[in-house]
Order: sequence, then C-alpha cells, then structure tokens
Amino acid sequence: MGAGSTAEGRVSVPMSGMNTLEQICADKRGHIQRRKQAVSLAALDEAIRGRGPCRGFIRALRTSVTQGRPALIAEIKKASPSKGIIREDFDPVALAKAYEQGGATCLSVLTDTPYFQGEDAYLSAVADACPLPALRKDFMLDPYQVAEARALGADCILLIVAALSAPQLREMEETARHYGLDVLAEVHDEAELEIALDTLSTPLIGINNRNLKTLEVSLEISRRLSARIPHDRLAVCESGIGDHNDIVFMRQAGIDCFLVGESLMRRSDIATATRRLLGHV
Repeated sequence: MGAGSTAEGRVSVPMSGMNTLEQICADKRGHIQRRKQAVSLAALDEAIRGRGPCRGFIRALRTSVTQGRPALIAEIKKASPSKGIIREDFDPVALAKAYEQGGATCLSVLTDTPYFQGEDAYLSAVADACPLPALRKDFMLDPYQVAEARALGADCILLIVAALSAPQLREMEETARHYGLDVLAEVHDEAELEIALDTLSTPLIGINNRNLKTLEVSLEISRRLSARIPHDRLAVCESGIGDHNDIVFMRQAGIDCFLVGESLMRRSDIATATRRLLGHV
C-alpha cells in the first residue's frame, strides 16, 4: 500500500526521508483535490446556511479561565501514527457526552483518516449531539477545508504554523473569520511562536509538546514557550498531559488551557477520568 493509505485497523506511517508532518501534508493535498471535485464550495456554503452560529470556542475557554478553572479541550481520537489504535470501542457521540459529563470545556475531533482513523462524519455527529464547542482537528492547508469544517459543524479550526507560510496563515485565518470560526494556532518552538504572534490575530496559541522529528514529548516545551506569550493571548498546552499533577504543574507556569486526548481515551470510564484530570474527584 502507498504512503497515506490504510486498511481496516491500520494506521499509515510516514515514509523514510520525510518527517511526519511533511508526509501527512503531502498526502492531504491530494485528498483536498479529491474533495473539491466531489463537493463544490457552493454546496458547502449551502450546508453552512443550514447551521446556526458558531458556539464560541475561545469564549468558552476564557470563561473557564476567568472563573479560576482549568479549561479542557477533550479530544476524540481513535488512533495516531506513533501509537496506532488508541481505543477499539470507539463511539464519538458517547465519548463526547462522557467528556461533557466529566467537565470538559470544549471538544477536539480528529477528522484525518489515513493517519488518525478519523472521519468527517464523527465531527458532524458530535456537533449535532453535544453542546460543547468543537475544534476540527486536521491538517488544514486550503481555504476549502475551512468552509468544509464549518459545514461539518466545527466552531474552531487548527492551523499548524509549521505546515503553512505566513501568507497562507493569514489567508486561512481570514477565511475562518468569514465563516465565524475561531482559530487555534499550533507551534512547536520559538521560531514558530514568533511567526504566529506576528502573523495571526487569534488569541489562542497551542504549544505542542511533541517534537516533530523524534515524536518525543516534553512538558518543558510548554513551560519554556508560555513565558514568551503575551498576556492578551491564551496559551494551550498540547500533548503530554497524563494526570492532574501535570495540570497543576502547567498552571504554576501560567497555562490554564489544555488539549488532552490519549491519556483520557485509554480510560474505561471517560467521565470519571475527565473529572480526575481536572481535580474534581
């Protein structure tokens, strides 16, 4: 099978000579072209008109932080390139409701198929069944995907700074604004953080603690980069949060927002695990 393809129960891994993000983006561009041929932008706009207004992803996070509570973006994620299948009994709607019961502030739904075994339908189902604002977690490279995200029911999109040029970042954010979507800008190091702060107006800056080349994870990345984020922006710690002690450690470093997936998705009782992570048990 070629890179980026997947069979039942299999997650694609990058080809040698390319890092994970490069390979995924190369495959994603082909996917986008196929989607454009299958569904027109006019059809997406028609679907968007049938949806209500966005539910305020950033507003929900700010409300939690203002009230002195950690703001959790709980992720619905079946698999990953580095870990393979994370959860076999995968029911996106049931997971979303469990996260809501556990006290999550927002949701993140993986829609990439070859590498994460996500589906667009997962996001639509979750958005229709759960009131929590939802992030479309995918590799967003084209304005078409922004309209697609809103048509699927997303309230926020992810922009990975390492995957886009400054002009592309601006174009994607402007398109998101057009559709009423919030933006989570993801960075991995100081150089990407500088680009995000200089290029984008979104207050939401995600710090991914995973090294793109080695796939190793360290919370020290969030601790180091958060000191460089202005107070009018909102830092989100991504990857590496395992338990409530990690939340406490990061809050001491000034970070109050967290995107957590794998450590929760592996638990049998998602609602209780979410409460424990947030310190409610």
